[in-house]
Amino acid sequence: MARYTNASCRLCRRESQKLFLKGERCYSVKCALEKRNYPPGQHGQGRKKLSDYGLQLREKQKAKRFYGLLETQFRNIFEKASRRKGITGENLLIMLETRMDNVVFRMGFASSRKEARQLVTHGHFLVNGKKLDIPSAELKPGSIVKVKEKSQNSPKFQEIKEMSITVPSWISVTPEKLEGAVVALPAREEIDTPVAEHLIVELYSK
Repeated sequence: MARYTNASCRLCRRESQKLFLKGERCYSVKCALEKRNYPPGQHGQGRKKLSDYGLQLREKQKAKRFYGLLETQFRNIFEKASRRKGITGENLLIMLETRMDNVVFRMGFASSRKEARQLVTHGHFLVNGKKLDIPSAELKPGSIVKVKEKSQNSPKFQEIKEMSITVPSWISVTPEKLEGAVVALPAREEIDTPVAEHLIVELYSK
């Protein structure tokens, strides 16, 4: 499976915004964006005014990097979103939010989407009582996500049991049981990812 393997902090600097790709480090003074708040590369500190296309491209790149996807994966999700009823941009964000890896991250079972993807791939979770190790799987309202019994004794998940977890309103979590549920599909106002989805739609509509 193809994946991005270069420095994660470089992506945040390129978008001039925290993408929260490295968990707790992103909240500390070690965050690269706190030290060098300008794009990477020798021309990073130069001023450059973006064209309309440039703005659309940056918004697409930002969304893609927030959710940890490669270009083909992101484009395929957009194509599916465009075929569904409703507003394409909102459909896109809803599909990204209800991916298995993102739901695990939103439930507080992982410190970043990258870690969530790894935990899912390694088979640590059950969905509706069955093992699901596909990070891209789209969860539906009523889906119950639970940490496998064998995995619950690991120090990481034991620590989560004692935590107070804040989750979006479309998700419910019972930390002491290491279990959560997708209550409903998220509404646009419930998605806090700072993305202007209409620019992505404009880019792909060219």
